[in-house]
Amino acid sequence: MRLVVAFLLAAAFGALLTAGLTFHRARAAILDRAEETAVADLRTQLDSLAPDLTLPLTADDLRGLTRQIDQAGGARAWHASASYQGGEPVSSFPGTPPVPDGLRETVQDSGRAVHQRTEHDGRPWLTLGMPVAYTDSGNSDPGAAPFSGLTVYAAFPLDDDRADIDALVTAAQSGAVPALALALVPALFAARSVLRPVRRLRHGAERIAAGELHTRLHTEGHDELADLTRSFNTMAETLERDAAELRRLEAGARRFAADVAHELRTPLAAMAAVTEVLDEDAASGVLPADTEDAVRLISEEVRALARTVEDLMEVSRFDAKAAPVHREDVDLRTLVTKTLQLRGWAHDERVRADLPEPAPVRVDPRRIDAVLGNLVGNALHHGRPPVTVTVRADGDRVRVTVTDRGPGIADDALPYVFDRFYKADAARPRSGGSGLGLAIAHENAALHDATLTAANRPGGGAVFTLTLPSAASSPGTT
Repeated sequence: MRLVVAFLLAAAFGALLTAGLTFHRARAAILDRAEETAVADLRTQLDSLAPDLTLPLTADDLRGLTRQIDQAGGARAWHASASYQGGEPVSSFPGTPPVPDGLRETVQDSGRAVHQRTEHDGRPWLTLGMPVAYTDSGNSDPGAAPFSGLTVYAAFPLDDDRADIDALVTAAQSGAVPALALALVPALFAARSVLRPVRRLRHGAERIAAGELHTRLHTEGHDELADLTRSFNTMAETLERDAAELRRLEAGARRFAADVAHELRTPLAAMAAVTEVLDEDAASGVLPADTEDAVRLISEEVRALARTVEDLMEVSRFDAKAAPVHREDVDLRTLVTKTLQLRGWAHDERVRADLPEPAPVRVDPRRIDAVLGNLVGNALHHGRPPVTVTVRADGDRVRVTVTDRGPGIADDALPYVFDRFYKADAARPRSGGSGLGLAIAHENAALHDATLTAANRPGGGAVFTLTLPSAASSPGTT
């Protein structure tokens, strides 16, 4: 629409400019023609009347002369007046327009014919002033003869010329509407040929950005926009092919991880049972010292491997959208207390609990326990004590914050702390975890329509915040 309006405005400006210039030239031509014709007619009449005049002239002679000029004007409808020796103009017709003072002075000073356009009774008039010269019979050079002192003035209305000028204006106005209507055709054509392909490209880009990689645009022609549309289709085809390949590889990787975890569960269960027996032997002191150290190391590694396998199984359930959630109405303070007790942190000086007020929620206790246990354990492992667990109720939301006094999280690592297998310190691959703990905690929070965020305290240390819907606003059991 903006292009069409701009096109029409440009066309209207061009039409008005052309019409204005044409009107100006035509108006000037009409008025110049009227002035030249009037001067020639008045000179012709004076040439025929002046030889019969006898100087000096009286007022009656002047009236007679003007009457003859008026009668000879015919269709031009002269209104003549005359003055002698610089006197006031005399007219035979009482309705004759007055002669402008400036015109009289110009005629007297220049000694030649002068004309001026004036307004009288709301009508345009052309007033002429022409001095009359005389010669005697012995002088063959009329141009060298002195002026007789007689000056004739003639005025006539320009009604016909104004009508011609008004007709020009009417014609220009009448032609403006068809010109704009005709200009609308190329404007719409330009909008169709330029803007519509651009709009289709924009809509196609929006659909690609929304994930609809199968989007293709119809192309026709061989101009730049058609080439751009073909390039867009090529890009979309490449993106769709690459995305399909990435999905295939990702699905294969997930399936492989789930299969490996599943296959490892049975031998790991047997290994865990054997290591429990060996742990009892090591505790009883029946094993040599070197063997006892080896047994303890194997037991720790088997337990770590078992935890990693369980984490992989949990991640595979998240990917398959098969993670069950069994919600219950509980007080979040109770969940925090049980989490600390189960892991031996209830009486640990390194962990503090700030639970001042009830915080009712509707959650799966097992999954929230996994989230809280992971956050506190992560703070103890990577931060510095004391680790503070705070529960606050805020309207329809309940917040749990886990804060430590460690160095905090590097700014470049903050956006990735919840990614799978991400470790902030790549030089320490054996950090005591699988790199899945925070990712699993984030997935568990999402299952409860909750948010889990990470940040740094201004005074140092990391802050993890779990925000849950209160019991009144949380969804039902699934």
